[in-house]
Amino acid sequence: MGNLMSYSGLATKIRAMQSRLLTDAQYRELAEQKSVPQAVAWLKQRPAYEHTWASLSDAELHRGRIEQLLVNSIYEDFAKLYRFANVGQRKFLSLYFRRYEVSIMKDCLNKIFDHRDVDLDLSLFKPFFDKHSQLDISRLTASASIEEFVQNLKGTDYYAPLASLANLKEPTLFDYEMTLDLYYFHTLWKTKDKILKKRDLEEITRACGSNFDLLNLQWIYRSKKYYHMASADIYALLIPVNYKLSRRETAALVEAENMSLFESLLAQTYYGRRFARLGTDTLEEMYSWIMKHILLQETRKDPYSVACIYCYLYLKEHETDRLTTLLECVRYGISPDETMQYISKS
Repeated sequence: MGNLMSYSGLATKIRAMQSRLLTDAQYRELAEQKSVPQAVAWLKQRPAYEHTWASLSDAELHRGRIEQLLVNSIYEDFAKLYRFANVGQRKFLSLYFRRYEVSIMKDCLNKIFDHRDVDLDLSLFKPFFDKHSQLDISRLTASASIEEFVQNLKGTDYYAPLASLANLKEPTLFDYEMTLDLYYFHTLWKTKDKILKKRDLEEITRACGSNFDLLNLQWIYRSKKYYHMASADIYALLIPVNYKLSRRETAALVEAENMSLFESLLAQTYYGRRFARLGTDTLEEMYSWIMKHILLQETRKDPYSVACIYCYLYLKEHETDRLTTLLECVRYGISPDETMQYISKS
């Protein structure tokens, strides 16, 4: 009864928001639009986007502006959930919010390492981050060097892990991005036990644990298949969390002598046994499918729990990723059939 009472209002709000997510039929209809202006006009008629996109003019239909508006729709939905949440639920949302901070910092780092005068306009996000974040967006976007960027993080939790990279001879963009990712994953895994209890903790442990296992599987596969990395270097990339993928299995996959052995070992893992379609050729597309399956299953089991929050935010972020891909397909005149194949893999 306690969970029902504390989550009833928020769960009702989430169901209403979830009903506005696009269906497969709507993705198909959008893919059939003949141009980006037509596709944007179509989106403006959808309840989830009509407010955010109302002022978008034809002159602003470049990729950067559209992606900003899509990302901002995630932040707007997050803010709606935060307003409806009680004190306990806000603790989880504040922890989850760190993924958005990491995303913004990666944008800034890409600008710095690109060594070009890139116009990184994050003004659309500033009011939201001023309210919810420990980051100073204006200072970070104005950073002209990596040293200045790291100094502008002083006073935040991100300063120490990034400052430690100065000990490397020539840290790369990959080093900085991976450090941010691993710090976020470690913080999420460690902090969840302090802010969640009982059923909520079980659900987030399953969701996060599965997520980390699947990401590690992808990184091991990519590192071996495309970059031919040494085992020691692969271990350094992995999230230091084992859920259904044991340390022994992880080590065996990392040390696999060839991709045939990797495929055989993958089939023997929990995920290989649980999901018959999972293989080296389906790892990336199955990642999204498995995460969606797990989160929807948890939500159906207990709709009045933290699972409904995590599930909605995942589905919303997944939708914006798909829309980004779909709109680019429309921009380049890719057929609707091929476009649907692309987004089905995302």
